[in-house]
Amino acid sequence: MRARDDSKMQAIREKAVALIVKEGFDGFSMQKLAKAAGVSPATLYIYYRDREDLILQLWCESFKAMAEATLKNFDPEMSFSEGLKVQWMNRARYCLKYPEQMQFMEQLRHSPLQEKALEKMGEGFKNAMRTFVQNAIKKNELVKVELEVYWSIAFGPMYGLVKFHQEGQSIGGRKFKLTGKIMNDTLQLVIKALTP
Repeated sequence: MRARDDSKMQAIREKAVALIVKEGFDGFSMQKLAKAAGVSPATLYIYYRDREDLILQLWCESFKAMAEATLKNFDPEMSFSEGLKVQWMNRARYCLKYPEQMQFMEQLRHSPLQEKALEKMGEGFKNAMRTFVQNAIKKNELVKVELEVYWSIAFGPMYGLVKFHQEGQSIGGRKFKLTGKIMNDTLQLVIKALTP
């Protein structure tokens, strides 16, 4: 059995994410990946059991990196407004720096592999988010709403702004560039909407 080559693995991962984003899961195959990465199909099976294993490992790596970036300088004990601001800035920074990774994770979220991916998620990130929300509710800094409502209001606007920025335009083709002021003004409205 050949030893793993870290630089080759990194190239394979990058090509896999790029192919999935471009062609979707239905258009992605181990053969296409091998050709794009300049390796033999047999080489891929040194690193991954099969196509599904590769995709799930990619998702785990992508999620771990995004979670670590989101939690940088974040503490679940922070006030709601301070903690949400840290998360917004960290999430936006990560999305802008790694748009392909974020698109890949979004594609997986809408695929049959979502349940298997969520099983591999681990509890650290979920626990930090859960503790933050529960603390904010206990301190009367956050209204108690369903998780989906909270997430949509708390993070939907930030992801919408990032998407507009990445596309260079907003609704109706209007030119758009995300600025610190736009980000902060939107965040203040979100905090106001979620505060009792």
